[in-house]
Amino acid sequence: MFQDDGSSVTSSSPLQFFSMMSLSPSLGTPYPWLRELKSEERGLYLIHLLLTCANHVAAGSLENANIALEQISQLACPDGDTMQRIAAYFTEALADRILKSWPGLYKALNSTKISLVSDEILVRKLFFELFPFLKMAYVITNQAIVEAMEGEKMIHIIDLNSAEPAQWIALLQALSARPEGPPHLRITGIHQQKERILILKNCAVKTGEALAISSVLQLHSLLASDDELLRKKSPLASKNTNGVHLQRVLQMNQSTLGELLEKDLANVYSPSPDSASSSPLSIAASAKMDSFLNALWGLSPKLMVVTEQDSNHNGSTLMERLLEALYFYAALFDCLESTVSRMSLERLKVEKMLFGEEIKNIIACEGADRKERHEKLDKWIQRLDLAGFGNVPLSYFGMLQAKRLLQGYGCGGYTIKEENGCVVICWQDRPLFSVSAWRCRK
Repeated sequence: MFQDDGSSVTSSSPLQFFSMMSLSPSLGTPYPWLRELKSEERGLYLIHLLLTCANHVAAGSLENANIALEQISQLACPDGDTMQRIAAYFTEALADRILKSWPGLYKALNSTKISLVSDEILVRKLFFELFPFLKMAYVITNQAIVEAMEGEKMIHIIDLNSAEPAQWIALLQALSARPEGPPHLRITGIHQQKERILILKNCAVKTGEALAISSVLQLHSLLASDDELLRKKSPLASKNTNGVHLQRVLQMNQSTLGELLEKDLANVYSPSPDSASSSPLSIAASAKMDSFLNALWGLSPKLMVVTEQDSNHNGSTLMERLLEALYFYAALFDCLESTVSRMSLERLKVEKMLFGEEIKNIIACEGADRKERHEKLDKWIQRLDLAGFGNVPLSYFGMLQAKRLLQGYGCGGYTIKEENGCVVICWQDRPLFSVSAWRCRK
């Protein structure tokens, strides 16, 4: 092993050999000592294998990718420790991407697959219960609506994700307690599987109604586009990441997978200067998004509150998206590792049916099929500003309510912070979700 100053340390740990190992058919099955690795060591080697496999997939080297997938499958496990679990789903996503290159085979293997709306509702309910993110977003959104609608006698709310009534039950209670008395309230829910733009065009706002719009984890899917001509070939597609700077192997004192990733991947990945996601001011063009934001602006809302994942999973290359997704989902898996039993059936369902499917969409899909195009807060700020919306700073009282909710949650890993008048919800200081409020700027 090597210390940070570059000096060598005598060690019997197999980690010292990782950077010298190359994947070849002769390695078929991992060496026996791999099964004896400590959790942190195994996690590091899994990262090494995932990056190597992704590089082979991006380069079209399917034989080498297959060898890497075989090795990962020996160590990954959906009910193991955090890195084993996340590696299992990233491995499945990489394999799915390979299969898509044979459309006939892919369609045949998925011909009997059925997506049930009831399963989707169940897993999102489990996400609501196991994590505080949506609860906090609802508290902050409701407070912003109450403050913006002070004195209004007729209020109309358009909910772009009509899946969780808990948000509006709390708002009804807050509005009924107003000193001036409760207003007349109308709520229009838009199901995410319907064509939102058509519904909005038919969503008449009555004279005298003050309009508020709530969007929870919905806007990013509108960035999906059939036009892939904007994609740029990045050196990352062919960049060799086999030497994962393992000379500077992390010391085995990390408490979370997120810290492991921070330590070891920081020097592995530097976005290309011409990468689509390298500049905070570069935003992906989408005719569907432009039309939708224009439709929202045309309704002249008094307030719009947007909650989105705060991570860049809309990069132009596979390696960009894989690395960013590793950071993001590592934090989410760490959340569950800290609060829920490894054998919890609810945890397994959320990881497989929600996170696993999102990871698969980010890694395996392109074009219009890739819906999970999460972006950072700064890009949403620019996009909404260009669409004619002005930022409304969220109030201190809304932040205070969210902090109180976190205190009652009983887990110290969650934090919130203010950023440009918006709220960012974090796990161990890593931003995961953002909440921002907007008004229609004339």
